[in-house]
Amino acid sequence: MPPSSTVENYLKEVYLGVGRLPAGETLLPMGQLAVALGVAPGTATTMVKALAESGLVDYEPYNGVRLTAAGMRLATTVLRRHRLMELFLVQVMGMRWDEVHDDAEHLEHVVSDRLIERIDEMLGHPETDPHGDPIPNPDGAIRERHFETLLTCPIGAQVVVARVSDQDPAFLRFVERHGLKPGQSVTVDGRDEAADAVHLHGPGGAAFTLGARAASKLLVDVAPASSVAAGVTRATGPDEEPRR
Repeated sequence: MPPSSTVENYLKEVYLGVGRLPAGETLLPMGQLAVALGVAPGTATTMVKALAESGLVDYEPYNGVRLTAAGMRLATTVLRRHRLMELFLVQVMGMRWDEVHDDAEHLEHVVSDRLIERIDEMLGHPETDPHGDPIPNPDGAIRERHFETLLTCPIGAQVVVARVSDQDPAFLRFVERHGLKPGQSVTVDGRDEAADAVHLHGPGGAAFTLGARAASKLLVDVAPASSVAAGVTRATGPDEEPRR
């Protein structure tokens, strides 16, 4: 029997949550998982125990949860469907990048493997979705790349926006208004730590300022020509989730 949408959602959130942990940490605290899913901590714990009995997660009481190899395979399958559907809805259906998340959340549980592979072929086997998030290949492998943010990249160097880590619709519209969608170039002119501000200008020369919090959510490619060649594609293991 195929896994339920609830099971798939839990596995996907464990995968994403572990990916956001500091380097070296592999157990997602149950409180963080509950918040991500919008459920009570007790509800999350009950479900995680059931997933552990099914061999999809490793659960350590009072410490947290991580995926097993079987859970990882299912989580990356769901993530692949979600991100391909987002790209399909933007590129083929003409929807805005700030409105596709909820539809993709529903479609990821019902689209067939045959249809998702046809969509992948039609889109040219893309590596990223509209927000710059990497799309797992059919084997669950992800092309991993290291990015700076607008808070850490060199001052004075032109960089290319590669990924937006916050996909709240309001933030995505803000990003679009300022010409900061993935693929667009920008230069950091300076940073004001006292004001928590980053001063920038775009390729057209227009200058503007971002708050530090917004700047931290914009991942940039400092050397786009060389970093593509340096990218590594490999399957992820249960203790080695790609960072989001």
